[in-house]
Amino acid sequence: MSANVYFQEVSRLLERLQSQQDALRKAAEKCAEAIKGGNWVRMFGSGHSVLPIMDCFPRYGGFVGWYPIMDPRLMWTTVSGFGGAEELLWLERQEGYAEVFLRHNRWNPQDVCIVVSHGGQNAAPVEVALAAKRDGLYVIALTSGDNHANRPATHSSGKKIGDIADLIIDNCVSSEDAVVPIEGVTGKVSGTSTVSAIILLQALVAETAALLSKQGYYVKPFASPNADGVPKTRNEEVYVEFRERLHRTNFKAAN
Repeated sequence: MSANVYFQEVSRLLERLQSQQDALRKAAEKCAEAIKGGNWVRMFGSGHSVLPIMDCFPRYGGFVGWYPIMDPRLMWTTVSGFGGAEELLWLERQEGYAEVFLRHNRWNPQDVCIVVSHGGQNAAPVEVALAAKRDGLYVIALTSGDNHANRPATHSSGKKIGDIADLIIDNCVSSEDAVVPIEGVTGKVSGTSTVSAIILLQALVAETAALLSKQGYYVKPFASPNADGVPKTRNEEVYVEFRERLHRTNFKAAN
């Protein structure tokens, strides 16, 4: 079955991702420092790379400190037409748009910025990484090591996100991304880069929480109503914590 081929490929991917434990540990140290200090781990992705960002926070198991930076114009709501994939794929390659989009964004040098992009070449992720680096943030690129090493930059800066970042986390996925060959079909089906990015970000969430715990900082994760031993008020407490941190950091950024 072709489904089994995909399962096998994902299993091999999980084995390869073990190679990223050192990078994840370094990233977790920076993320823990930012969160414990009352700051944020800002996360950006466009196209399908927005999915790992959305799945990081807010969701069950996520906790305050992770801040998704999302633009609905860089996400698709339909395949074609208004809000479609055709439009976002064009827009995320247009230089200068991310700078306009970021005008409403407030961050400070004590934040961390994670930019997720399999290719690492499009204008949107490159310009978000450049802006974060310019403003003094620690920048982490979650990207394909294969693309970073072997594909040319397409942005006028001559840089891919890995060239800008302080740290690269390799998603261990080839440039091709899709992994399942089908008889009679030109090109493979079934991508893996989004699966990889979700796994890596969730692993980073776990490692960060563990480091914070060792430092006496105990996070309050969103919890399923089916979770045993968690107060019924937990999720409301998370919303309050989020709003309070947002208020403090917005005030700090404005001053």
